[in-house]
Amino acid sequence: MTLAVTGASGHLGRLVVTHLLALGVAPGDIVALVRRPDAVADLAGRGVAVRAFDYDRPETLAAGLEGVDSLLLVSGTAFGSREAQHRAVIEAAKAAGVGRIVYTSAPMSATSVNPVVPEHRATEQALAESGVPHVVLRNGWYHENYLRDLASAGQAGEILTAAGEGLVSSASRNDLAEAAARVLAGDEVGRTYTLGGDVAWSVDDLAADYSAVLGRPVAVRRVSGEEKAAILASFGLDEGTIGFAVGVDAAIAAGELAIDTGDLSRILGRPTAPIIDTLRAGA
Repeated sequence: MTLAVTGASGHLGRLVVTHLLALGVAPGDIVALVRRPDAVADLAGRGVAVRAFDYDRPETLAAGLEGVDSLLLVSGTAFGSREAQHRAVIEAAKAAGVGRIVYTSAPMSATSVNPVVPEHRATEQALAESGVPHVVLRNGWYHENYLRDLASAGQAGEILTAAGEGLVSSASRNDLAEAAARVLAGDEVGRTYTLGGDVAWSVDDLAADYSAVLGRPVAVRRVSGEEKAAILASFGLDEGTIGFAVGVDAAIAAGELAIDTGDLSRILGRPTAPIIDTLRAGA
């Protein structure tokens, strides 16, 4: 069975390919789909098939999917263009006779206020309309999302949040990649998994972890969404970035990123890694 992974040069996709190899999938049965094949020369050196595959170049899609049995469609990063990109891949997969698609989506895709969700919602709809058997992996927030704020929190001595008392069941990129590899290497269809870490933490817990990693106190400063937007604007951030940050906090406050399904640890067959491990590794 030939398994293909889109975005295989990215953080998540590369880890998925690595986990497929660790699971014992033969390198020749794995296809790494990338915009620039030279970016994954190391995977090619391990025997993985590498094919050019660009969401924005439809002529690369059909050839890239030839002979593929199961495809992991890793959601793109070009916000605002992802719906069209994903639809193009799904249509190409259907035309190529791909037997199954696994897609990395987001929690509560039908109702979420999270700004990343609308394009996921549209992609899930496109999958349903395509008739191609599929599995949806609704990935929660990554631990790694909080590395970018670690240094600034240390400098400011505080975390600015409009998330209220909301909880986040984040998970490491490695754990989510391993789960994707395990599902891709299987044969189930018609399932939707909501994937999050075993521990739902608060911003106070995050501040405690930041403090432990940095070796100095980090406090929590709770503000309203409007106040946070004004503060970020005073720092010179653009409107899009501000809207994203405030929107994510609103989703957290609404409980959208507190995931208690246990799906991730069940797929892995072990507990998920705690966020402080990722913070320590990235500090």
